[in-house]
Amino acid sequence: MSMLEKSCNQFLEELASKAPVPGGGGAAAYGGAIGMALSNMVGNLTVGKKKYADVEDEVKDLIEKGSKVIEELKVLVDKDAEVFEPLSKAYGLPKDTPEQAKIKEETLENCSKEACSVPMEIMRKAYEGIKIHERMGQIGTMIAISDVGCGVVFLKAALISGSLNVIINLNSIKDQEYVQATTEEMNQLLTGGSGIADETLELVINKIKK
Repeated sequence: MSMLEKSCNQFLEELASKAPVPGGGGAAAYGGAIGMALSNMVGNLTVGKKKYADVEDEVKDLIEKGSKVIEELKVLVDKDAEVFEPLSKAYGLPKDTPEQAKIKEETLENCSKEACSVPMEIMRKAYEGIKIHERMGQIGTMIAISDVGCGVVFLKAALISGSLNVIINLNSIKDQEYVQATTEEMNQLLTGGSGIADETLELVINKIKK
């Protein structure tokens, strides 16, 4: 059963248990999807309002982009669980002989790279979502503008959570070229996305303050 086919209660119970999945990566993707949905809600409340007729086409475009991000993050909830299982099994491989040790080392390397790829993709999607929130915060309806702030906070959390999962998997990878390239992209996404998220939150707070 897909993680997202479970009820919210089931998902939370399994997340709180000692079961290997879901974990932080799946929770990050799920939280990011929730954040993105909040921006789309603001967009849908903006469309059709006379006051916002001049930005309606742009808002519709933001909703369309947001819907794509939601679907991609939903897929990543399950994908994170899929890549963790072989990694957890790789840690249990024997290493009593030189041949076994070599097989274990190679398997761990490959599984760690695979496990690293999912939180990296979560970070990319969270960054996309944050950029959408940035614009929605500027042109979305004032009646629900606080939800842009809520949504961008969820996505910033997904971005940071993704980076933590990247870092822990990088620790098991010996391919320094891969580690360097991944670290550079991770830092760019984290710094850039966090900055835009903070600016968007500040914009929202200033708009709703009396």
